[in-house]
Amino acid sequence: MDLYADRIDDRIEAMLEKVQKASRYTGGEMNTQVKPWDKARLHYGFCFPDTYEVGMSHLGMKILYGLVNAQEDSVCERFFMPWTDMKALMEEEQVPLFSMESRRPLCDFDMIGFTLQYEMSYTNILAMMDLGRVHLLSRDRERDEPIVVAGGPCAFNPEPLADFIDAFMLGDGEEVTLDVTRTIRDWKESGEPRMECMKALSQIPGVYVPSLYETDYHEDGTIREMRRLWDGAPEKVRKCVVTDLNTAYYPMEIPVPYTEIIHDRIMLEIMRGCTRGCRFCQAGLLYRPVRERSLDRLMELAVSLEKSTGYEDISLSSLSSGDYTCLAELIRDLLRRFKQEHVSISLPSLRIDSILKESLEETQKERKTSLTFAPEAGTQRLRDVINKGVTESDLIEKVTDAFQGGWSSVKLYFMIGLPTETCEDLDGMADLCQKVNRCYFTVPKDQRAKGLRITASASSFVPKPFTPFQWVPQDTQEMLREKQQYLKEKMKTIKGVNFNYHESKTSYLEACFARGDRRLGRVLLRAYQKGCILDGWNELFRFDLWMEAFEEEGLDPAFYAFRARSRDEILPWDFIDAGVTKEFLWREYEKSQNAVVTPDCRKGCQGCGIHKWKGVCSYAHAGTV
Repeated sequence: MDLYADRIDDRIEAMLEKVQKASRYTGGEMNTQVKPWDKARLHYGFCFPDTYEVGMSHLGMKILYGLVNAQEDSVCERFFMPWTDMKALMEEEQVPLFSMESRRPLCDFDMIGFTLQYEMSYTNILAMMDLGRVHLLSRDRERDEPIVVAGGPCAFNPEPLADFIDAFMLGDGEEVTLDVTRTIRDWKESGEPRMECMKALSQIPGVYVPSLYETDYHEDGTIREMRRLWDGAPEKVRKCVVTDLNTAYYPMEIPVPYTEIIHDRIMLEIMRGCTRGCRFCQAGLLYRPVRERSLDRLMELAVSLEKSTGYEDISLSSLSSGDYTCLAELIRDLLRRFKQEHVSISLPSLRIDSILKESLEETQKERKTSLTFAPEAGTQRLRDVINKGVTESDLIEKVTDAFQGGWSSVKLYFMIGLPTETCEDLDGMADLCQKVNRCYFTVPKDQRAKGLRITASASSFVPKPFTPFQWVPQDTQEMLREKQQYLKEKMKTIKGVNFNYHESKTSYLEACFARGDRRLGRVLLRAYQKGCILDGWNELFRFDLWMEAFEEEGLDPAFYAFRARSRDEILPWDFIDAGVTKEFLWREYEKSQNAVVTPDCRKGCQGCGIHKWKGVCSYAHAGTV
């Protein structure tokens, strides 16, 4: 341990005796990498802006942590948002936010990177920089302060964070991350001004540097134009795409926590992207095109990860695991390989119409977890509006297969507030739950598992960038609350169904920041200064303080959440090329208004725009519309 760690270690150990979950901060987990600090030319602080339990469940963090540390001249260490008890002690004892590996403060790193998974984590970004002794506003940072970068799905509308983040990385991170680390390393050693680093970063494909642009607004608050402040900055920033997952970096070992985390298992990413085209789903459009890992590569990774971690559960991770071409074969091979180790296979993100029965028959050989299905809407009309592309009979068939296969616990995900939703659609949710209930009892008593549990969850729809619904208004809070109460009463009458729903106030703010512009940075800073942190946790969320922040900054949250956008309005993210074109998205929006379904890309190219990226999409040859 070096001198810095020696000096701070005693104070940290004393604090750990006073907090709820000391294991969030101790570090030293199996498979962590503690590399010599002084031998590295680049020190990267990977920041997850939520608690340890959430952050350690994130696959992207594990990939990038391993990737950077695999570089001989680089060190990557992890940072997480401390809980309120630890945060208060750190401020009282004047201990800066420290890394899990060497317990160095955030400000000592050459670059720090935040992953943007959820809009309600934005105040945590400010809190972590504040605790880490890094200036919050990028314009205030001195040359020797870290370069602050960010990536992840929320980076596809970077503007609400433009005042705080130096550079955003858009798209797949495996390749662009190394380009960014090399550029920052070379700049650091060059002695040039900080702005030269910003210009160099902007030349990397997939990197957006907000300080090189400015935005003008019309009197009604909409955007007049976004213009470059430096001629060398790109007019359009095109996302990064890793074309071959078999050759892309994937860790052979991952840190194993001492404490329970949200997803405490091996996460095996079997494919990336989705061909389905659900109109509400941002991830399905952002992560196009579909790319699959081969069976051989997946088996190699699974064997290595099981050996290095000791986990007894492998989760086959993707946006739609049931669409993996060789799913049944993969499950069969995994169960055969790990039979003696009694490793179970989890199937998250299953589509109702996926080929499922054979997979269920294989996975029942080990212990069973809940199966999750996402019908999203209660009626076929609304499922066609959102282009879900599944039917009620699909659900009944697959749930029946599950109950016959020995499952008794099923989770059903719905959304309320979808465009064109009516009371009939809400009634349909309850009716669907009732039919699932009946499916269980159609299985002979001596053949079905005991303890039926049906969990129905209803989240509030949030319009997202780069979806066909990016132009539509969100339901008001009053409308969402009425729908939640209506459903709550309907679900009470169904035996065996547990109904829960998400807080509409957080969905309101999520909608504001999902489609917000650069001016929201003022609101974000004000809310943080008022004490807003860990906003994704209901017990800490302060809606009243957020509303005060909006009022004090002279901005109306309804302008961002409840307002329909016109087709020709300039959207804050229009300068980003995510592959899918604005013309395609508008065409899909118009089809949604008439409940017209767009076929799966696997049945023929629908001309989303990604087909024009040469050699990227496997389905572009199938007849572009």
